[in-house]
Amino acid sequence: MCGIVGYIGGKNTKEILLNGLKELEYRGYDSAGIAILSEGSFNSFKAVGKLVNLEEKIKDFTTEKFAVGIGHTRWATHGKPTELNAHPHLGESSYVVHNGIIENYAALKKELVDEGVTFLSQTDTEVIVHLFEKNLKSATDVFAAFRQTITQLEGAYAILLATKSKPDTIFFAKQGSPLLVGINAEDEKYFASSDTPLIGQCESVNYFEDGDFGYVTPSEIVIYGTNGKQKQPHLSKLATNKLSAQKDGYRFFMEKEIYEQSDVITDTLLGRLSEDAVVFEELSDDLFDGVNEIKLCACGTSYHAALSASYLFERYSKVRCCVEIASEFRYREPIMNKDTLFIVISQSGETADTLETLKMAKNAGLKTLAICNVDNSSMVRLADATILTRAGVEKGVASTKAFATQVTIFWMLSLHVAKLRNTLKPQEITKQIELIRQIPASVKVDDAMHERIKRLSKRYLHGHGFFFIGRDIFFPLALEGALKLKEISYLHAEGYPSGEMKHGPIALADPELFTIALLPQNLLYEKSKSNVEELSARDSTICAISPLAFEKADDFIQTKGYDHYMLEFFEMMVVVQLLSLEVSIRLGNDVDMPRNLAKSVTVE
Repeated sequence: MCGIVGYIGGKNTKEILLNGLKELEYRGYDSAGIAILSEGSFNSFKAVGKLVNLEEKIKDFTTEKFAVGIGHTRWATHGKPTELNAHPHLGESSYVVHNGIIENYAALKKELVDEGVTFLSQTDTEVIVHLFEKNLKSATDVFAAFRQTITQLEGAYAILLATKSKPDTIFFAKQGSPLLVGINAEDEKYFASSDTPLIGQCESVNYFEDGDFGYVTPSEIVIYGTNGKQKQPHLSKLATNKLSAQKDGYRFFMEKEIYEQSDVITDTLLGRLSEDAVVFEELSDDLFDGVNEIKLCACGTSYHAALSASYLFERYSKVRCCVEIASEFRYREPIMNKDTLFIVISQSGETADTLETLKMAKNAGLKTLAICNVDNSSMVRLADATILTRAGVEKGVASTKAFATQVTIFWMLSLHVAKLRNTLKPQEITKQIELIRQIPASVKVDDAMHERIKRLSKRYLHGHGFFFIGRDIFFPLALEGALKLKEISYLHAEGYPSGEMKHGPIALADPELFTIALLPQNLLYEKSKSNVEELSARDSTICAISPLAFEKADDFIQTKGYDHYMLEFFEMMVVVQLLSLEVSIRLGNDVDMPRNLAKSVTVE
């Protein structure tokens, strides 16, 4: 979710870069920095935390003459959020900013270190600038050195590089990560990783395609494509509405955030998976020493993520686990033993009830861990340790990508603890890590499926309620599906364990009761199927979500079907999110701002 900006022109470069980075704050970040090349000299500034910290550092610096500038907001992936790890990264006489991941950086770094290059950061990005300067020593010209550098990189990237060797130029490359350049009537050049920083500054933009690389000067935009041949810029008119631009063409932020889940989960995984282990640099080796119980505490969607985690911790880590609703936990005089690891989960890190339970755990002397999306939030500052989910800013009140990244973290954390406690064989951990790498693919929205859900939604606008049902870890997903529908459609919905139907809820079954049945192929399929058949026999309207056709379903949403239940979990998560979205849209509701709700609940 990192952000990139760049500028070539004669105005106040500092303010242009800072303003551009502010427009990218919605993407999320934990550090920021800029580098400005003017009159043959670089000035660079970095800060951890919010942009206000960078502004404070740079307040006495101004540039009113011609300058080349690049800026960046960073989510920590390789290396912790520190000033040294913040972008831009420096070579001998060049600076670079980069979004994405250089997959072969370790091999490149070793080669450079063996040749005497000194690295200041833990990032993959720093490899780019040192590799460029190495190539510069033997290349025929500066662009040839940059071109050679790009051919040596593997992975996804959007790159801007400025160098004293060509002080009026910004070099760029794009592969897998978004990047565009804009121009205005004064022929100034602006770079960014999305439209919003350029609105109001540029009239037209060129969206770079994968494989594009080249350079921009005050007088020209030079682009080469994947075939190595030069091509003309394709300038299109820039949108004028910043809110619309942030939505990237989607109808609502919630829809955009559902589609973003593949990318943000990729960010969540970056730097945390080796072949045979989950690596959490932010956790000390002794955090789990002496821990005989894990207590998870949260509210709303985060509570459902915590419930999901309890299945994973007990199944894989073999550690006793209990889940608490924060608002209840505060007032029931709970027993808190010091052999308990207390985990709080919150998108914002400011949820009032959850924050108070964290204070209770701290006062009782328990070890504490926060799973959170916002660095420097109250929970992050208070907890002994933190794992950031890297979901980026979530504007839709009804949480989607925050839930997805929380469950991803918990699957990884359960394997991390399993390795520490020797509760899974090494080959099983290796196998599951390979499965985790498939999560981004499992949550990628299939257009045909979305269209089917869109058509199906018109049949679910009435009736007296919904049952979302599932077994095992699909029970928390059923709860989450019901909550999503309640939040944005205002229709009554409940989540139940499938096996609980005969213990009372089935009394409500009739044609006007809609049952959304989660039927994974790889976990208790036959038992779940028999529970759905009980509802069907009472004439409930059944919508089955499964890779296997179910003849007694009135409606059937077929999932691709993976060979592990957790990948089915993530795929079905997207289906219930889209179903809620489309029902709400048909009812004419404000999907992003449902009535009576707030994004961050900071009062009891």
